[in-house]
Amino acid sequence: MAKQAVIALDQGSSSSRALAIDSTGKVLARAQFKIKAFYPRAGWVEHDALDIARTQEKAFDAVLSKLPKSVEVVGVGLACQRSTVVLWDRETGKPAARAPSWQDGRAAGIIAPWQHRQAEVHELTGLYLTPYYSAPKIRWFFDNSREVLSLLERDRLMVGPVSSFLLWRLTKGEVFAADPTMAQRMMLLNLHSMDWDESLLDLFGVPRDVLPRVIPSAGDWGSVKRMGRTMPIRACLGDQQSAAIGLGGLELGSSIANYGTGAFFLHNTGTEQHRIPGLLTSVGWKVAGQAPCFLQEGTVHAAGASFDWLRENLGLLDGRDLDKVCAGSTQRLLALNAIGGLGAPRWDYTTKTTFFGLNSQTRPADLVRAVAEGIAYLISDIVEAMRAGGLRPGVARASGGLSRVDHLMQFQSDILGLELQRCAETEATALGVAELAAQAAGAGWARLLRSAPIDKVFKPTMPADESSRLRRNWKLFVDTQAKLSRELA
Repeated sequence: MAKQAVIALDQGSSSSRALAIDSTGKVLARAQFKIKAFYPRAGWVEHDALDIARTQEKAFDAVLSKLPKSVEVVGVGLACQRSTVVLWDRETGKPAARAPSWQDGRAAGIIAPWQHRQAEVHELTGLYLTPYYSAPKIRWFFDNSREVLSLLERDRLMVGPVSSFLLWRLTKGEVFAADPTMAQRMMLLNLHSMDWDESLLDLFGVPRDVLPRVIPSAGDWGSVKRMGRTMPIRACLGDQQSAAIGLGGLELGSSIANYGTGAFFLHNTGTEQHRIPGLLTSVGWKVAGQAPCFLQEGTVHAAGASFDWLRENLGLLDGRDLDKVCAGSTQRLLALNAIGGLGAPRWDYTTKTTFFGLNSQTRPADLVRAVAEGIAYLISDIVEAMRAGGLRPGVARASGGLSRVDHLMQFQSDILGLELQRCAETEATALGVAELAAQAAGAGWARLLRSAPIDKVFKPTMPADESSRLRRNWKLFVDTQAKLSRELA
């Protein structure tokens, strides 16, 4: 029997990756290419959609070129950054504008008059009315871009998440679709019907015919022809959901912490939808013929992005190891990472990034450590909201680039009072969508891909009263800064 593999395409905020993974979970080949982010104005974050597509296709081809012809590719899966949206020309395939990132806040003014509809929108979509999601950005382009409006008027406009643009290109225009995990982030999907919601389409003025059709995460997504191969596309879903699968988060009650450009804490609630104030009710995945699975989710907008800011804007770090820098700190400061706004459970786009506690002895290492610990505090706020809503997250599996920072992981365990199990495989996102694709392809070995080995276990070492004191101080700090920011604004 020929050796089998799946190709996992992992398109993220900082790079486009591809991996060939065999039936034992071994990575046979991989390739990665960086993508560029643009910051034309304060609060704006953009990508070139063609750069995203070309780097992803280049990574795909690079992996296929390394793969022996004797290896059968039984399926292709795509995991993708979520709320970033692409608007493009149906006839030429050319983007009508740069793609506003999920981090982009330009549409804050669009949603400002509709805050009284938060409860309604949360019930329909599981999300909150914030500029974080796609629908307000689409409305912004309708109001501010002549090129987008011209395409709309000529019935040539296509609008979708990054995954829809990539798959439309890979299938030569044959597939224009989004799975529920990606469609949800457009803030136009009704979680009860799993289809576009007419009242939301009307609210944002988005015609249904510019949007992709919504189909299950795992199933038949058409086929792609590259490098002399014709391969079935079997899965597509959001990157955080894919990471949850890759980390073993398929079981009811399991918890996942993922630390990348943003940071995310997800708790599996099975087929039941919860509505907890301040948290997202996210579609976990939808397999054809089965009921969808749901997650309670909290997001920290700027995790890795905060260290990029320290490095590029403030000249700190300078390529040094984050753990060593944190170990060199002698003062515990407080840092509120509000770059791109505060995510769950506050959804606050007014409060500014702030450091507290600086004195004549403060050193750069203290600022870096404070940012790392600030991420842990923000994750703890998410878990506290889950607990208040009746959920009981237990042992959490951790992954992502920043999970390699031992200081962050230990402080996270201390401040949560939970055990964190760091996974050795940093490609959890790729493994998750690979498993889903293999499962949809009928491969009996699909389940083997979710057994990510544990690299290190972090258990709470801080006394409970000290952890409680730090959390109280943190809450006072954030509440005070939020009040000040509102008053100064």
